[in-house]
Amino acid sequence: MAASSGITLTSGMRANLYSLQNTNSLLERTQKRLATGQRVQSAVDDPVNYFTALGHRQRSQDLASRKDEMSESVQLISAANEGVESITALIASAKSLAQSALSASTTTEINTLYSQYKEVLNQIDQVGEDSGYKGVNLLDSTAITHTVKFDENGDSLLTITGFDAAAQGATLSLSTHGTNAWVSAGGTADKAEINSAISKLDGARSALRTEAQKLSTNLSTITIRQDFTKGMINTLEDGAAELTNADMNEEGANMLMLQTRQSLGTTSLSLASQSAQSVLRLF
Repeated sequence: MAASSGITLTSGMRANLYSLQNTNSLLERTQKRLATGQRVQSAVDDPVNYFTALGHRQRSQDLASRKDEMSESVQLISAANEGVESITALIASAKSLAQSALSASTTTEINTLYSQYKEVLNQIDQVGEDSGYKGVNLLDSTAITHTVKFDENGDSLLTITGFDAAAQGATLSLSTHGTNAWVSAGGTADKAEINSAISKLDGARSALRTEAQKLSTNLSTITIRQDFTKGMINTLEDGAAELTNADMNEEGANMLMLQTRQSLGTTSLSLASQSAQSVLRLF
């Protein structure tokens, strides 16, 4: 500054000025840390900590997206499970109708029960068709699969396979016949045919329980991974904070000390300039 302006400072003034400039720089940095709560705000402050924290936060954001995807997968399985529970209730209703037909005494009564039985099977089909979530229906067929990705790269995953929940599909294997399917040649209840229907209903119920168990296992796995991912997100965020956040108590103490130093530096510079001012007394 002296060379460019042609002004010559005494060594004492120069030393005090330099000290005051450093104090003001530290004071500005401390004020910024107190305002933002961070001691590392850019790569200039600390390249290693800055980029390490940035990596932690980026991974945390990726995992947060995966966590949202897992939440959607949970809803998909819940929708399928709702369908399974409703179909199970409909199978119980169909079985009750078949059992009533065994003791029915007239052809009209038997045919009425069978007609109601077929309607229940039709409702099973409709429930299966309505059990989708966001365009994916796990009760549609075994060709339907849904992949849940757990890690940020998608290397850790779970594939969920659907099943055919239609009444006459591969899983339930329920069948219907003609109008008088439960009526024997003599006009009474065809117990062999009705018992066969009851047996198939029992088999369908068992098959549904097996599929429900698979859904439950998948749901449990996803829920566990959700909790794990939530913990990892918190760990990464805490790690990034430890690398970049400022200690507010320490910075507050620094602020008080720097303000005191600034005041003393101003006073010291004023005292150092008095020797130069004494020259004026000669005139």
